[in-house]
Amino acid sequence: MYNRISIVGGSGSGKSTLANILSKELNLPAIHLDAINYEPNWVEIDKAKRDKIISDKSNDEKWIIDGNYNKTLKERFDKADLIIWLDYSTFMHLKGIFKRYFKMRNSERPEIPGCRERMDFKFIKYVATYNKKKRPIIENYLKDVSKDKLLVFKKQKDLNKWLKEFTGNKNVLENLE
Repeated sequence: MYNRISIVGGSGSGKSTLANILSKELNLPAIHLDAINYEPNWVEIDKAKRDKIISDKSNDEKWIIDGNYNKTLKERFDKADLIIWLDYSTFMHLKGIFKRYFKMRNSERPEIPGCRERMDFKFIKYVATYNKKKRPIIENYLKDVSKDKLLVFKKQKDLNKWLKEFTGNKNVLENLE
């Protein structure tokens, strides 16, 4: 079984949701990197402080860490027993952020205490350009990773199928909606 799982992918791909499901199913703590990066009202902490916290948490014996944050990505990949890459299309990322926004707007994000769901042009642009600008960084770090500890999902339905088989729980996805 796995003790350290790293989940990466673009915004709106479902990293936090997957981390929460796997945390519950595997009894591993979920660590949401956005919760480390943001204080209430979306105030970012110092990047060096953030990276130190992430690095320290990645030294723990058991975790599921969701998020990218490139400075600590290779370190987490090296320590992980399993890496799950939600490598979805730009359209799916955009669909994911809009779906989340309309479902959660004016509500606090459970995985980011004190931060209400928000949407602005800067974030939409980030998501729209993610596959062109950020995806190659993940791809580069993964080229040296053993393929037996890497799962890449291009479609949500493939992830859902794997999740049901992996957990042995055919109802595992019911807490998605």
